[in-house]
Amino acid sequence: MITTILIALAAGCASALMFASIISGALISLVLLYLAPLPLMVATLSWGPLCGAIGGLAAAAGLGAIFGVPYCIAFAITVALPAWWLGHLVLLGRPVSSAAAADADSAVAAPPDVEWYPLGRILLWIVGFATIAVMSTLLTFGTDAEQITSTLRELLLKVLGAQDDLDAQTERVIRLVIRSAPLAAAAMAMTTLTLNLWLAGKISATSHRLLRPWPDLKSVTLPPITLAVLCAAIALGFSSGLPAIVGRITAAALMMAYALVGFAALHTLTLTLKNRTFWLGSVYAVVVLFVWPVLAVVVLGVADAVFGLRQRFLRRRPPPLPAP
Repeated sequence: MITTILIALAAGCASALMFASIISGALISLVLLYLAPLPLMVATLSWGPLCGAIGGLAAAAGLGAIFGVPYCIAFAITVALPAWWLGHLVLLGRPVSSAAAADADSAVAAPPDVEWYPLGRILLWIVGFATIAVMSTLLTFGTDAEQITSTLRELLLKVLGAQDDLDAQTERVIRLVIRSAPLAAAAMAMTTLTLNLWLAGKISATSHRLLRPWPDLKSVTLPPITLAVLCAAIALGFSSGLPAIVGRITAAALMMAYALVGFAALHTLTLTLKNRTFWLGSVYAVVVLFVWPVLAVVVLGVADAVFGLRQRFLRRRPPPLPAP
């Protein structure tokens, strides 16, 4: 127990320092801020949810004592709670009777298998955390859409060093940036949380501390109701006021979830290609460099959810050749 507490405190200190580095204003601090959940996630996946909870509480309390209550709340909502809960869900499983049952004459039953929490539902939890984090940040700018837009405009003008008297074209560009900034923030929050969870799993698995088998990421699927929620969020985004902002942010986060499903489908659909590594690497490179091609991956993820592309491919795929 003492070892667990020491590890939790070490993870909490690392996470708190990475989160507080944003005060320096250095460019590298953005990278550290996005990676702040990583130490707590590693502690949770390697030593259990209790370790992650202790580390998160200690880090939040330390930040609150040094920098004030707002930093404590921000850390708890955007870093500590997602890191602990997502790690808890990854380790959540229930025993299921093995299909290969023991013979009737045998007195010893077959060992039970474990059904782990579905990866698709973990993605939905990440969507929820990303939406909450972005909305919590926006609500610090104001309590309604007009105040939020006005504050974002003032911040953007301050960053650009521009004046209020702008020409029509510049004004249109600023409006577009203000309108798309929350969407980009939601997509970034969704991506970074997912990346942190994957990195934490890899670190724990490499050190042989991961408390569960490594999942098959190519098989990740979202619950069927997710598509209906996405359509509702898009429709809500065409309304006005604060509900429209919530709808757009939720839609952006859900689209990133379908992008991850699209990448999983891409990894499955390219299993028979000879130059599979080259093609997958090219797709990832194009998406990272230009960003907008991720929309094609989102479409692939939605198409896989509607038409079951991976299931059809795996049914038609020829069996592998026998080993020599």
